[in-house]
Amino acid sequence: MMNLFADIRALVVAELGAMMAEGALPEGLDLANVTVEPPRDAAHGDMATNAAMVLAKPAAANPREIATALAERLVRDGRIERAEVAGPGFINLALASDVWGGIVKAVLADRVSYGRSSMGEGRRVNVEFVSANPTGPMHVGHTRGAVFGDALASLLAYAGYEVTREYYINDGGAQVDVLARSVYLRYLEAHGHDVAFEDGTYPGDYLVPVGEALKARVGDRFIDKGEQFWLEEVRNFATDAMMELIRQDLAALGVQMDVFFSEKSLYGTGKIEAAIDDLRGKGLIYEGTLAPPKGKLPEDWEAREQTLFRSTDYGDDEDRPVMKADGAWAYFAPDIAYHYDKVTRGFDELIDVFGADHGGYVKRMKAAVAALSGQTVPLDVKLIQLVKLFKDGQEFKMSKRAGTFVTLRDVVEEVGADVTRFVMLTRKNDAPLDFDFAKALEQSKDNPVFYVQYAHARVRSVMRKAEAAGWKLDNVTLLDQDLDGLHEAELAVARKLAEWPRLVEIAAKGHEPHRIAFYLYDLAQAFHALWNRGNDLPELRFYREGEESASLPKIALAKAVSVVISAGLGILGVTPAEEMR
Repeated sequence: MMNLFADIRALVVAELGAMMAEGALPEGLDLANVTVEPPRDAAHGDMATNAAMVLAKPAAANPREIATALAERLVRDGRIERAEVAGPGFINLALASDVWGGIVKAVLADRVSYGRSSMGEGRRVNVEFVSANPTGPMHVGHTRGAVFGDALASLLAYAGYEVTREYYINDGGAQVDVLARSVYLRYLEAHGHDVAFEDGTYPGDYLVPVGEALKARVGDRFIDKGEQFWLEEVRNFATDAMMELIRQDLAALGVQMDVFFSEKSLYGTGKIEAAIDDLRGKGLIYEGTLAPPKGKLPEDWEAREQTLFRSTDYGDDEDRPVMKADGAWAYFAPDIAYHYDKVTRGFDELIDVFGADHGGYVKRMKAAVAALSGQTVPLDVKLIQLVKLFKDGQEFKMSKRAGTFVTLRDVVEEVGADVTRFVMLTRKNDAPLDFDFAKALEQSKDNPVFYVQYAHARVRSVMRKAEAAGWKLDNVTLLDQDLDGLHEAELAVARKLAEWPRLVEIAAKGHEPHRIAFYLYDLAQAFHALWNRGNDLPELRFYREGEESASLPKIALAKAVSVVISAGLGILGVTPAEEMR
């Protein structure tokens, strides 16, 4: 599989190795930070390397002298047309014209494999995302987290990792008791009783059918009975019903989980005790008291001895309680046990996707995983910032079905799963996102979903015209086309295609699926610019009626664009458009 940037970097590294072997550079220089990447200004060439800049200090040499010597060696390679030293020692590279035709052919030859990477080397990664409390339908905030987590999992799989998508069911806390009481009120309502939703119970209409289903199951057995007779059974019934609703919400968005892990399964099974004992065996659990929280004076704070985890040994701001003074587990304890379970399942890396309100929880969770794994399993926590919805120029806040918030289903029903997913990835996860329903459906360059889909649909329209004319468009025919001497507008497209494998690895390494959406927009922009140039220069048109031999090389380029767009949209979980309506 071709990765042009990796190939040229390998050339640079090989030449630096030869320079060390010949004595032109000191032996043993670390080349890990040598990069080959697109220049900031396209006028400077096709690629640029920082090799001389990063090696100058350890080599005790002038960077321009290193760059000049390296540039002279690089131009001996047939792929390098020019190697020019710029500024303090950067080398700008211009590649031979036939390289770009080779990129198009590599895309067509590899098809679904072009851009895939083996960088993950099969390492096992657990991506835990959504993990919404099972107390109601998913809201728009969960939607962004679900899309981000699912796209990140697909990106990592594309980059050679073995990925598990996991949902942590928060069914062990007090919120599920509140859910049970809310369902009980709907159960009474189903029996004709007047009810009032008080004490923080959930008033959403989504619990009406759950109350009716409970009535169908137990009849009037729970009428006029105290909680001790029905709470546990109703809690289990309601949690199952909510998880089924959540599964349906995820399915509407195109998200399929591999594992649903119940918090409740940690209690009474020895799993929490085992995790804490593991930390205790490492000398990381002790009995002590904590300093007053910020803003509290010592005289206003009653220090109580608690069981604490030495999370400060692993970079946290303070040690954290795992057991309260009364002997009950602190809320952090089951989270430690859950991550201990992940570590013992043999994952090489863990990723948690949390809401923005969990920012204060990151350091302690990282400390726990570092301690539990002996610092062998990295944990990356991605925080998902808030989403603001706009409709008709106004912020859109209410859903009658949910009672207090806009649901995932509201959004998907309004604009569709494909648009929802793409828009949710048009900002980095830690940046707030405005989701405007009108703009999401607008057919213009300002709408990235439309712009990328339109590029794919345009390619498909060209292919249909050519097929209708009886032209052969199989891969053998397209690979046989002469792609030398591409026009500058065509070269811009080929250069962008060449960036795809590099971009995949950068996005996977940084856990940043939004980079895929950004790249697809840039590729679509280069393609549309070429299409529009065809309005002025007929020789650049992809399909010229009656001119098969002149059109086929152009169609080969267009087909390559559709292959990469389709692959990128696949990572994002978006279906490529065959035509625009």
